[in-house]
Amino acid sequence: VQLQASGGGLVQAGGSMRLSCAASGGIFNRYALGWVRQAPGKEPEVAAAISRSSGNTYYADSTKGRFTISRDNAKKTVYLQMNSLKFEDAGIYYCAAYQTIMTGTIRTRPSEYDHWGQGTQVTVSS
Repeated sequence: VQLQASGGGLVQAGGSMRLSCAASGGIFNRYALGWVRQAPGKEPEVAAAISRSSGNTYYADSTKGRFTISRDNAKKTVYLQMNSLKFEDAGIYYCAAYQTIMTGTIRTRPSEYDHWGQGTQVTVSS
């Protein structure tokens, strides 16, 4: 599967932004998905993840309550709605995927994802 992220850019602190990631070349609903972010000088982290069935989601402690991950299997797209953005949310956001037969599983470590998009930059300004 190929992944193409979009929607990044410049946003003021406290603002909102929605990232999208369109998939092609695979059977989308066979993949669990995640948004992995990397800030300068920091280790990458899974900001949010969603299972194949959308029945399970995961959020890092730093994003819980502010970010929402969702997927539209008909459109082969995964979204990340980010609200109340903070300076520490800045970084490159990658959508990532792995194929699984389990409909409800989620992976929370970046190394566990097999397919990656090209990343989209999120910059948070004052």
